[in-house]
Amino acid sequence: MAEHIRIGDVAPRAHYAADGAQTAFIFPFPIFENDDLEVRLDGLVQSEGFTIQGAGESGGGVVLFSVPPAAGRQVLLRRVMVIERVTDFQANGVLRARTLNDELDRQVASLQEVREELRGAVRADPGDVPAALTLPLRDGRANRLLAFDSVGAITTVSRDPVLLAPFGGAIPRTIEDKLAERLSARDFGATGNGVADDGPALQAAMNAAAASGKHLEIGEGTHRTTIPLVLPGAASGLTMRGSILYAGPAGETALTVGEGAAARNQAKTYQGLRVLRATVSDWLDERDIGIALRNLDACQVEIRQVEGFTIGVRTMGVELGFEDSTLVLGRFVNNRIGLDIYTATSAAWNNSVRYIGGHFANSSGTNTAMDRFGVRFSCAAGAYNRHNAHVFMGPAFELQRQGSPGTVAAIPFLLQAGDERGIIARGVRMEQCSPFVARHAGGANDCLYEVAYIGTYAFTGAGIDYTASATRAGGTVIPLHQSTAAQGSPRLVASAENLRRRAFRQTIDSTDGVGFDQMAVLSGNPSGPPTNLTGFAFAGLSHFTLNADTVGIPTSRALAFIVDASTCKEFFIAAEGSELRPVVMQFDAAENVLDNTSPALFSNMNAAWAGSPSFFWEGNADLDSVVGGVGINSLQRVTLHGNARFAAIGVRGGTAAAALKALRLYCSPLHAPALIYGGSRRWGVREYSVSDTGWTVPALAAGATATRDVALHGVRQGDFVQASFAKASGFQNGGVVFQASVGGTASADAVRVTAQNISGSSVTVDAGTLFVRAVKPRI
Repeated sequence: MAEHIRIGDVAPRAHYAADGAQTAFIFPFPIFENDDLEVRLDGLVQSEGFTIQGAGESGGGVVLFSVPPAAGRQVLLRRVMVIERVTDFQANGVLRARTLNDELDRQVASLQEVREELRGAVRADPGDVPAALTLPLRDGRANRLLAFDSVGAITTVSRDPVLLAPFGGAIPRTIEDKLAERLSARDFGATGNGVADDGPALQAAMNAAAASGKHLEIGEGTHRTTIPLVLPGAASGLTMRGSILYAGPAGETALTVGEGAAARNQAKTYQGLRVLRATVSDWLDERDIGIALRNLDACQVEIRQVEGFTIGVRTMGVELGFEDSTLVLGRFVNNRIGLDIYTATSAAWNNSVRYIGGHFANSSGTNTAMDRFGVRFSCAAGAYNRHNAHVFMGPAFELQRQGSPGTVAAIPFLLQAGDERGIIARGVRMEQCSPFVARHAGGANDCLYEVAYIGTYAFTGAGIDYTASATRAGGTVIPLHQSTAAQGSPRLVASAENLRRRAFRQTIDSTDGVGFDQMAVLSGNPSGPPTNLTGFAFAGLSHFTLNADTVGIPTSRALAFIVDASTCKEFFIAAEGSELRPVVMQFDAAENVLDNTSPALFSNMNAAWAGSPSFFWEGNADLDSVVGGVGINSLQRVTLHGNARFAAIGVRGGTAAAALKALRLYCSPLHAPALIYGGSRRWGVREYSVSDTGWTVPALAAGATATRDVALHGVRQGDFVQASFAKASGFQNGGVVFQASVGGTASADAVRVTAQNISGSSVTVDAGTLFVRAVKPRI
């Protein structure tokens, strides 16, 4: 060396975090020899696999690894010298500067190492009052804990010391008692490293929480388990800061909260639940469940993530109910059914639960040929099926309908328990789902779905899919997509505000028939029977009772509005009267009547099929009947089958005393269906008219007449008839008047027009257009 090492004020240690690629690590402090440098990886001393460059240099050097340390490993380089004297000065000998400098350099370097060691030692602050800090003798400290007395001197205390909270009224408690307030899974050996099997440790911790009634905490990290886990209901709650990775057998529940007992799991808190399956389920076994929550009552539950199961989370009423709880939902990923709301027995229930948030999603490559659902309402065979009062706030669904085949159902809500009531979802977001927000497979009632956003490539609507087993049209969808201003404003399709004032004499189909403006008359026993809309929709029939302010409707008759149902399948019927029963008839695009293979549904009552010859779908109760003292049957939705293109929607008499005052028909503001009557149809009109351009009125002498018979389908004796004439050119002389009467060559469907010259001289009328009008009399 040209000169001695210069020892600067540099700490003799350097720390690094490896990135998996770096091989060269600098040490900025000098060393005298390679043996003076200690190399550690993750705290372990290394003796090979590297070379050292820079020994004897004042600026330090570099360690070169032959293989880069793995990413995340801790690299420590520190100077550790042998404390020994390597020089000897002879009496009266030559004192060489270099030898002296080398000796002093080693002493300074050794002192720097001592200083670094002292920095990591427990010591008194320099400004502290001197105190006795010497350990007691071995016998005096054996089986005792190190402590400090009132003057800060070292002492020992019993292994069962007490603690005192620094507040008034606090009492002394042992450390063991304090630590036992909250249990940690790590107390039982759980590592959370994602490799070791933490299942036995987790189960031991859960059993301890139940035995002591304590709250259990599962700390950070991934806790792998090869066994299903059960947190008994006796535990006061659970907090998860990490996750459970289930690598156990299929067909099991990874985590069950509440093992079931005669008592409810009441007023408890479960936070941060996160359970993932090591491999995604094939979705074939519904016993493959991520989290089962059993018999919870008035609890708070936060689910952060559940992924890869056939059923992500199942809320279960088993021995008792699941109710009055709030669930905060996080990510439900790659589950066939994200959340299953379920009852297992006839003695259990699942009611009155609030759900906040939730993102239900599937990746595009997960079980692409299988249907998937976000939330399902279900029950075991024979179990209680009236799940009611479930409210969802802002759930999001990204269920991936596309795939092979593209007809895979990807529907946010599936109601298949059979009798759900009051299922309400607000602010629903749908991405890549089916064009249905819900599927109803039973008698669900009073369900409301507010769809805030649809992103299925283009807006295709968000209806309700009623399966063949559905018995009620119990759901209403409010699509907010670019139509918020129209919400809450149903569209009036047809209205008979005062039915009695609409009655008129209509004898086309019956000699003593009664017809009604804009409405068709239906028969409960038509002869034939007819096969199409024209045959079933009568212009007027007998057996109606016309009271002063109401119309009596017998059980064999019905009054209905005929609507074009090509695009609109949902209607709302409102009737004012007594003992009236809703009635629906459906017809296809060719106007042929549909049978019971295309059922219509009502919302608050079951639809009964009357069969041939009427082909009525009718409610099983009167609209003014009460349920529990409340007249909810008057709030009636009518849902037509997808095959229907035309429909007759109205009421019939529920008893012989039935009376109708008013009838109205509404639909969603998204639609404006046409009301079918008149024109080429025989029903719903009082006025008939026709024009005739084929009559050239001959020259008429004073007092002479000429007649013309004009065909007018539907005209009958007793109708008010009128005639008028307009010349092809010029002005008709007022001396000729035109009179009309029913009849002519036939007793019906014709009007005889008589032209009479009432002037005192001959009049030539010539060619023109004859207009004929007939009006049915009101009765």
